[in-house]
Amino acid sequence: MADLVVATTDSRVDSKYRRAPADAPVPPPPRPVRRGHREGSLYQRRDGRWVAAVSDGSGRRVCRYRRSRAEADAALADLLKTAAATPPMMRERSTVGGFLLSWLETTARPTVRASTYISYAGIVHQHLIPELGRIRLARLAPQDVQALLDRKLACGLSARRVDYLRGVLQRALNQAIRRGLLVRNPAALARAPGAPRHRIRPLDADEVRRLVAAIRGDRLEALYTLAVVTGMRRGEVLGLRWADVDLDRGMLRVHHAMERLDGTYRLVEPPSSRRRRTIALPGTVLRSLRVHRESQQRERVRAGADWADGGLVFATPLGRPLDATAVTRGLHRHLERSGLRPQRFDDLRHACASLLLAQGVDPRVVMGILGQSRLTLTLTADSHVLPTLTADAAERIDRVLEPDPRG
Repeated sequence: MADLVVATTDSRVDSKYRRAPADAPVPPPPRPVRRGHREGSLYQRRDGRWVAAVSDGSGRRVCRYRRSRAEADAALADLLKTAAATPPMMRERSTVGGFLLSWLETTARPTVRASTYISYAGIVHQHLIPELGRIRLARLAPQDVQALLDRKLACGLSARRVDYLRGVLQRALNQAIRRGLLVRNPAALARAPGAPRHRIRPLDADEVRRLVAAIRGDRLEALYTLAVVTGMRRGEVLGLRWADVDLDRGMLRVHHAMERLDGTYRLVEPPSSRRRRTIALPGTVLRSLRVHRESQQRERVRAGADWADGGLVFATPLGRPLDATAVTRGLHRHLERSGLRPQRFDDLRHACASLLLAQGVDPRVVMGILGQSRLTLTLTADSHVLPTLTADAAERIDRVLEPDPRG
């Protein structure tokens, strides 16, 4: 009786742990897990990876590759959730043109400045809808976008403009992905044209001193001095109000920028919190601002009832907003008179950053002064100053490694 029990137990153990013969055939890979209609599929490849796959509603198969069954299950759940968020008929019938018009009104208009919205609308109506508008959104492919970009370049549109066109389309299609109308962004997969970048050659310390000397006595001397010393953007300088300036404490707050739209000037809030900042003013700027305020008070008395009291620090002799183009032309005249190379107004920001970095100011502090959102922008845009900084660093290391003369 005992032998019978032992034999039964041994047979179970053998069947569980018995090794397969060396010449046994390799078993086929696991078959796909059978699932119901529209539940996707889950299977393992010969290389061991697991695959989660679903149909996106337009006849295309969307796959996600994972290392384990659990990760593939999670990926499949995400794909099914995205596929269920939008009815198949909506995905099928939505065209690129219809989606772009909806995106302009429901997403772009409430979230960007009016001038940016007008720029987006011009791109959509002049370039995107005429070329891609009739294509089903779910069937838009990277090659469709690439063909559009190539045609625009061939028609004489600048590479920079074509790259901007692609950027607008990519931003819109990102919203389509969030809504579940697309699973990938065809504009992101298209090849961007090689737009030539403006080579930045900011003024060095000696050149800045020459510029400051050249603008001395100009009606807008304080404006140009403030721009080159603080790195404020042109719109930020033109939108600065006396209410945001504290001459006693030597501080100013950047809370607005001046924008011109359809011939009308208006103050707009910064597009990001990083641009909303407080800047400490050096003595050079404070003295210049005090002289400017006294001069503006005299202009206000002369204007009398014609004075437009907008509270602006920099305004016309009648208190109205300054024209940005005229301000830039004034800068160009001073540069030419000083024998300096041409500069865009915002190139003064790079001159400011270069001077600060050369003085050993921490790049993160420079980023805060300029109101930049990423540290890489500060270091990349002003990389011309890095050779000087690295040479200084090398000299400091040499001083540390030099033998002590005291023995």
